[in-house]
Amino acid sequence: MRYISTRGEAPALGFEDVLLTGLATDGGLYVPESLPHFSLEEIRSWRGLSYSELAFKVMYPFVDDAIPEVDFRQMLEETYDVFAHKAIAPLVQLDVNEWVLELFRGPTLAFKDFALQLLGRLLDYVLEKRGEHAVIMGATSGDTGSAAIEGCRRCEHVDIFILHPHERVSEVQRRQMTTVPGDNIHNIAVKGNFDDCQRMVKASFGDQSFMGGKVRLAAVNSINWARIMAQIVYYFQASLSLGGPDRSMAFSVPTGNFGDIFAGYLAKKMGLPISQLVIATNRNDILHRFMSGNRYEQHQLEHTLSPSMDIMVSSNFERLLFDMHGRDGAAVKLLLENAAKGPVSIEDYRWRHARKLFDSESVDDKTTCETIRQVYDDNEYLLDPHTAIGVRAARTCRRDSSVPMITLGTAHPAKFPDAIAAAGLSVRPELPPHMADLFEREERYTVLENNLTAVQDFMAKHWKYA
Repeated sequence: MRYISTRGEAPALGFEDVLLTGLATDGGLYVPESLPHFSLEEIRSWRGLSYSELAFKVMYPFVDDAIPEVDFRQMLEETYDVFAHKAIAPLVQLDVNEWVLELFRGPTLAFKDFALQLLGRLLDYVLEKRGEHAVIMGATSGDTGSAAIEGCRRCEHVDIFILHPHERVSEVQRRQMTTVPGDNIHNIAVKGNFDDCQRMVKASFGDQSFMGGKVRLAAVNSINWARIMAQIVYYFQASLSLGGPDRSMAFSVPTGNFGDIFAGYLAKKMGLPISQLVIATNRNDILHRFMSGNRYEQHQLEHTLSPSMDIMVSSNFERLLFDMHGRDGAAVKLLLENAAKGPVSIEDYRWRHARKLFDSESVDDKTTCETIRQVYDDNEYLLDPHTAIGVRAARTCRRDSSVPMITLGTAHPAKFPDAIAAAGLSVRPELPPHMADLFEREERYTVLENNLTAVQDFMAKHWKYA
């Protein structure tokens, strides 16, 4: 398996190098040169497999000979053994043919655990094999940071620096990151928004000279291909649980950076029958505006009750644009250069082709709260604000009521008590036992100005071998 850049100018790489590289040298994102494709008969034969066994079937073609089968199987078993539910990703029914796929049963209570618990193990395995050390640099709008720290805190061969927007994540999200002990863990609160943090990460990968040539940077954001790869699995698992592949499924995905829903798009291309993918966004709705009206234009970022989706520049959307343009890297590069200057559109036939699969909806805070309250009143089931956006978008955009509609439940409601309170509910979601003392733990983080040099200077002085 080889991987190529979405901008067409970087060399093709194998799995190990893509894992450690993050952004391609031309600024693009890596994607597989070709996708594995599974027949309906083969997918049908996977019914009854454990989650880790299914993950091996779906993911190993991407890993190929970079890791021996026995080692990869062991990594997967260890990864999902720490989840709090034996089904790993259980389904909860809300109504006839309407479901929530609970992706928050991992150690940090968010869907990011599915990929980042594995990514930490993959990085440590490859770095030990190569006799190398790496510095992980990532940006988070809330959940990626804690999942990355949890997944990498026991790694012997990495230091990890996570940037989050100062005072723009929930208190639970912040404490999950900043209370984890470890000399190799560094939290940076940037006086800006998530997009500012993400720009610093991309700039640092583009020019790593500030690390003095002593160590490589590794990515944990969803620009890292391994993140996308791991998220494909639960689409297969959900489908198999509800009668797939002998019936098609529809999925509604709360998304800001487009990685989670891009994994669903890949699952369809790999042979899983999916009839509809709903892009569910909050007021930061660049993806909705593009998918509904073929206009890609950045607006001012707004702070909402669903902070993990407070993103304006959706990095992984570039991967879809690459496919929409016939995998023409030069066309994607030109489009993104123009998008940095103002609004852009793509050829109408390309946009209409994407609309055959994708729908979208933007949900404001008021409607988010109404949905949280409605679902609780109807089912005594509590949604976090991101999942509530997914449920509302699913109900608004649903094409066929005979097709199961599965909303991805991206986070535990206990991470967002303010949103639950704003919904007018008296119930207070409790943290699970392993986090019961979260508000008593000591925090460690550094507040820095929204300045790339300040962040890079801090990193250069604080990694293990600085």
